[in-house]
Amino acid sequence: MKTIYGISRKAKAEESVIEATANIQSPIGIMFFCDYDQLDDVTRLLNDKYPGVPTMGTAGTTYFKETISDSNILIVCAITGGATLDVGVIKRLASSPLSDLYHLSDSIKKVRAEHDKTVCLELCTNDEERLVSTMNIVLEKHDIPLVGGTVFGTPAGKVSYVSVNGKLYDDACAYMIIKNDSGKVHVFRENIYDRADGKAHTATKVNLAKKELIELDNRPAADVYADETGLTRDKIVDNVLQAPLGRVVDDEVFISSMYEVTPSGSLICYKRINENDQIYTLKLLDYREINKASIEQMRDMCGNPSLIFSVNCIYRYLLFQNENYLSDFLKGMSQCGPYLGYIGGGEQYKHQHVNQTMVCAIFE
Repeated sequence: MKTIYGISRKAKAEESVIEATANIQSPIGIMFFCDYDQLDDVTRLLNDKYPGVPTMGTAGTTYFKETISDSNILIVCAITGGATLDVGVIKRLASSPLSDLYHLSDSIKKVRAEHDKTVCLELCTNDEERLVSTMNIVLEKHDIPLVGGTVFGTPAGKVSYVSVNGKLYDDACAYMIIKNDSGKVHVFRENIYDRADGKAHTATKVNLAKKELIELDNRPAADVYADETGLTRDKIVDNVLQAPLGRVVDDEVFISSMYEVTPSGSLICYKRINENDQIYTLKLLDYREINKASIEQMRDMCGNPSLIFSVNCIYRYLLFQNENYLSDFLKGMSQCGPYLGYIGGGEQYKHQHVNQTMVCAIFE
């Protein structure tokens, strides 16, 4: 697959688009990320400049190589050859996403998807578990992996949007199906947490609509967590970077970040926990060594990638920033190849919605 990248730090959308796209000619597809105030204008300007070119994007904190920002930034990734792709939108995530699922089926037919050469990249605004289940109705049939993230960083009181082909959508998912005609596509997930020394707990009472973990082992979830960590209830949320919760499936750990403790002792999380799930309190591992191993593994997968698209959780961003590791992290990942991505409020990987994780699609 062939790609060209453009970046601009101009304050005005018109100037930003001109600068970021100066070297982009005849693209067959575009992904872009910008700050919230520019999203409407950038969406329109890119559509005007490249009419008919499949385009998707969103607003928030974005990075390319060692540059990362959430303001006055536009990053454009143009796919220029060696691939077949299509974009689409799945609307009404909160109520009826199934009604738009035929769009995804049509996109897969258009690209003539092949196993190991095709991936579905997505950006969504909400209702991730419903979205992942819905999309996999189609993706599973064709053995196409899902890699994506949840829009994060929308200003308080504003609406989160995704951009598809010159239009903005809320309560929606933007997706891009890409078949790499000149090589394989690899997917990768980096987890820097594992089970602590405590035992597994059973989720005995939940509220799925609120992503509320009410009870573990028939006790208030906050009390179980407090007993294991030695913390009081008021310190639990502050400890999420060191010890989130984790659901274990076939020895794989899928992280759920808690962000609120209710007066009754429930934990409100970013990832839904189901009744009877086996839940552990996790511990932070040596993320520097894990990241070194990830870089080596990616190099083994693909020695000269044309694109590494990734979504990193906001909590990973905060952890790395607090530990003065963010620059080293971006530098190390960029040594693997063109490293482009987004800081998300959650990550989607294959059949799971997760938190505090990095997910990647790597194109030969």
